[in-house]
Amino acid sequence: MRDQQHDDAHCMERLRQGDDLALNDLMRRWKEPLVTFCLRYTGNVTDACEIAQETFVKVHGSRHRYQQSAAFSTWLFSIAANLCRMRTRWRTRHPEVLEADRNQDTERVPDRIDLTDPSVESDRNTLAADLESAIQSLPHDLRVAFVLFEIQGQSYRDVSQILKCTEKAVERRLAKARERLRSMLEFKWRG
Repeated sequence: MRDQQHDDAHCMERLRQGDDLALNDLMRRWKEPLVTFCLRYTGNVTDACEIAQETFVKVHGSRHRYQQSAAFSTWLFSIAANLCRMRTRWRTRHPEVLEADRNQDTERVPDRIDLTDPSVESDRNTLAADLESAIQSLPHDLRVAFVLFEIQGQSYRDVSQILKCTEKAVERRLAKARERLRSMLEFKWRG
């Protein structure tokens, strides 16, 4: 975790010095968690992607105001939370746009899922089975890291001690495992 904070601070310093490619490193590292956060907040895939993109634009524009004493992730998610809140307020004030989006946006996450609907239950069971199968197909080192961290809730440190590797190696293994799982499941569940 400390290495990532150092890397983020280093990227922000590079960005402050005029190296715009440093933003790519930050985006590569933070895009997925940021979009996930925004999606959970807004419930709308389009809004989540737009807010995440706008967040990185704000990071670039505010690069001279970033204080290295603060964790970059805290600063980043604060910007995103403010943008999410502003988007939600705007949508509340413009319900006609929200209604038009509902009619056009097929990627919208439903506000409420009817859990008694057999097709929802069937889809959930099928997804769970597909995920389990995908996890089982991961190479041993990726599977162990994924299960310990994501399912068992172990810390990076604990996982690194169990696997007798560095925390950075655990981080890389988790990233690889997630990417492989995503690619295995994306085709089937993209819809």
